[in-house]
Amino acid sequence: MIHILSREDVRQALPMHQAIETVKGAFAQLSTGQADVPLRLALNVPRHNGVTLLMPAYLRTDEQMAIKIVSVFHENPAQGLPLIHALVVVVDATTGRPAAIMDGIYLTALRTGAASGAATDLLARQDTHIAAIFGAGAQGRTQLEAVCAVRPIQEAWVYDKEPARAAAYADEMSQRLSLPVRVAETPAEAVHRADVICTATTSSSAVFEDADVRPGTHINAVGAYTPEMQEIPVETVLRAKVVIDHREASLAEAGDLLIPLKQGLITEDHIYAELGEIAAGLKPGRASPEEITFFKSVGVAVQDVAAAGAVLEAARRLNLGSEVAL
Repeated sequence: MIHILSREDVRQALPMHQAIETVKGAFAQLSTGQADVPLRLALNVPRHNGVTLLMPAYLRTDEQMAIKIVSVFHENPAQGLPLIHALVVVVDATTGRPAAIMDGIYLTALRTGAASGAATDLLARQDTHIAAIFGAGAQGRTQLEAVCAVRPIQEAWVYDKEPARAAAYADEMSQRLSLPVRVAETPAEAVHRADVICTATTSSSAVFEDADVRPGTHINAVGAYTPEMQEIPVETVLRAKVVIDHREASLAEAGDLLIPLKQGLITEDHIYAELGEIAAGLKPGRASPEEITFFKSVGVAVQDVAAAGAVLEAARRLNLGSEVAL
């Protein structure tokens, strides 16, 4: 028998505040040597402007194992299809038996938002009240939801290259979170008053200007996941305390860091810590109110494994989904 869980089942099983704590624990295991995480395998499909990623991981402390299959095909939105498709297979770590199959699209957005929520909780100032979101897609929604779960956000701004998407986002998120969400006409309008900035785009160049970033700002960048992609200005990277999700993955994939590294503007020593080191208490977080903190995430399979494990546990308790015989 194998448990089948839909997107709505996943949504009901794991609320954001619980996802944030779950991901914190996964990052702590990763940074203390309690996780086995091969670099994700990328199957490029240039003919259709897409890539399919295979992401396995095993959390030894929690005895959790899973693999995610996620595809990003950039021509999909023009065809009325989601940019991202994903599926997660949970494996019983004690027997190797496939235990569950669940929607990975919402899970990916949830765990990515939860990572930014964890980083915001560990790095942002306590008096963080204004958020700026770049990218009005599914990832941008969970980014704002996560930030609101850990800080008393009173106002948010959204910027997207497609104003209609931004307007729809603002209407939806204003109602969902009961706070004013405004559409920014320019990146500068979104950034210049923000206490926390989240970028969730597929950009190949910086999405805002460094000069607009105030001292004390916290930044979560989750969109640039290849060496060629970039969301954050190099100048901002240079003056920020840089925290990453996984050193090996970041140095292989994070264009926001690899571009200044290749230009000789920073060295690997500019990376202050993995987020799990801070979550585990091995290193302190923010050092001063004026410090700019920058969390760069390329996504690590431990997030999916921990989130999927929590979803399956809750689904069994709440009688969500269905069981089928293979």
